[in-house]
Amino acid sequence: MTEIQSRTSEQPFAEKKYKDIHGHRMAYIDEGQGPAIVFQHGNPTSSYLWRNVMPHLKNMGRLIAADFMGMGDSEKLGASLGRSRYSFEEQRKYLHGLWDQLDLGDNVILVLHDTGSMFGFDWANQNRGRVQGIAYMESIVMPLRVTDFPVYVQEALRSATPETMEASLQDLGFLEGFLLGAREFSAIEQAHYRKPFLVPGEDRRPMISFDLPVGGYPENTAAIVEAYSTWLAESSIPKLLINADPGYLLRDRLLDFAQSWPNQTEATVKGAHYVQETSPDEVGLAIAEFVRKLRAHAA
Repeated sequence: MTEIQSRTSEQPFAEKKYKDIHGHRMAYIDEGQGPAIVFQHGNPTSSYLWRNVMPHLKNMGRLIAADFMGMGDSEKLGASLGRSRYSFEEQRKYLHGLWDQLDLGDNVILVLHDTGSMFGFDWANQNRGRVQGIAYMESIVMPLRVTDFPVYVQEALRSATPETMEASLQDLGFLEGFLLGAREFSAIEQAHYRKPFLVPGEDRRPMISFDLPVGGYPENTAAIVEAYSTWLAESSIPKLLINADPGYLLRDRLLDFAQSWPNQTEATVKGAHYVQETSPDEVGLAIAEFVRKLRAHAA
């Protein structure tokens, strides 16, 4: 058993709770008291991603982590609603709707990863006076180019068509090769990640529907990302950049841009993209120290 395996947990940090959001059941974790610390996962994960990170923040605030619609334990949206039902705008409607119902307060700390960062950064841009700090890792910090991805991914992106995307719903190659390839996972951990996507076809649509802005398309998400990236590059809101080594997405041009943001500290941890799985203690300790300093400064 490796050092990483010995210190990771197979079980979720806390029991899921549920709320009806726009007529659909949404799952989330909500533990503790005090100012909200909001964790948002990306693709193809769930709040389970944070199970070994969140305990480091125990007793430091109200810890909240939601499952995107169709992911984790949140409800699937019916196929009758069409192929756009898991689009950025649809997912935002549900996620921000949940956050509104949870009454996050005015001293929110956001902890963001992957596609989840688009929703968190966008919320922060819309609620600037309510954000105490932002911690982020392997995130969408500006509109993307194909060349921002590793070379082995670029050809797949260039050759992707609606037909190939639909065909991808028949297998779990993305989850198996990308997420579950991050390290050696136990059978229990693998089952948690596979559970929402066991049925081929429509149950897997959330994985291909986040409208990641690449090459200026889709225009709506490219504009949203451009707006928040412009703001973050000038904002004095405290930030923590958790830099993955060697990383996957937040490298080169994107990393240079992110490192230029003001009022930011940086911590480097080992891992490619899913650093919550490869370096959970280091990620959790870095966020805890960030929160501790923010709270001490505000006291």
